[in-house]
Amino acid sequence: MAGLEPLYAWARAAISRPQDALVCGIHWELVRHGYRCLGTGDQAGPDERKSELLPAGWEANKEVYTLRYKSTDDAHELLLKAIMVEDSMILNVMDRGSQKVADVTLAVADYIIPEHLDDFHKVYKNMEELGTRITSGIIAPLGASAEKARKEPESREDMHWDESPLRLPPRQPMGTRAPSRPSPLSPFAVGGEDLDPFGGRSGGMIVDPLHSGFPQPIIDPSSGIPGRLPPGAVPPGARFDPFGPLGVGRPGPDPDHLPPPGYDDMFM
Repeated sequence: MAGLEPLYAWARAAISRPQDALVCGIHWELVRHGYRCLGTGDQAGPDERKSELLPAGWEANKEVYTLRYKSTDDAHELLLKAIMVEDSMILNVMDRGSQKVADVTLAVADYIIPEHLDDFHKVYKNMEELGTRITSGIIAPLGASAEKARKEPESREDMHWDESPLRLPPRQPMGTRAPSRPSPLSPFAVGGEDLDPFGGRSGGMIVDPLHSGFPQPIIDPSSGIPGRLPPGAVPPGARFDPFGPLGVGRPGPDPDHLPPPGYDDMFM
């Protein structure tokens, strides 16, 4: 309430009713938020200037108080009308620049003690609540800029193609490196291929002898059963699925070198 006390002392001669004291408190809240009073009435008068004080004749109409304010940076000009309806005061405030309107209804008895109009230290109560009501109901809606900054969408270059298995990888410009893909030898790559419908990753749940991470013999596409295909039967670079064992000299034991369990059991 710093600053309100000298203002109230200056305006005390004009304060005769509780609503006068409330208008004085509302005026000071606007001053605290960077507004200065220009004068009374809807239209500008001669030789107006911004002031922290209430203009002459501000309390002339006890039913409708009309005051005009301007921000210290000249960005906003407000027209305030405080209308008395029984024991309540309705604040109607319009920003003349943006044509935005804000309304706040205050019960006079919630903030003013009528018996103590002569004593500044006793006349006001709940001033923190009054400040909150003015801030949330008038300052915030009308003080914000009409043009809100739009958030720029995230750049495609900042997105990682493998963040989602359903996202297609972006095209790479010439001379740039493609994003690194998980190594098939990585233990965390297991199951990754099953999540990628486009087949761009490795590490599925099905064991692939060609991508197990262990050295494999060179595939001879001409191998077959029972013999071999003639040389040149498979054109170079052609897709060919071998239909026989993977090479003739595969190291390691033959998976069929042991008979099946119980092969000599006559009851099998």
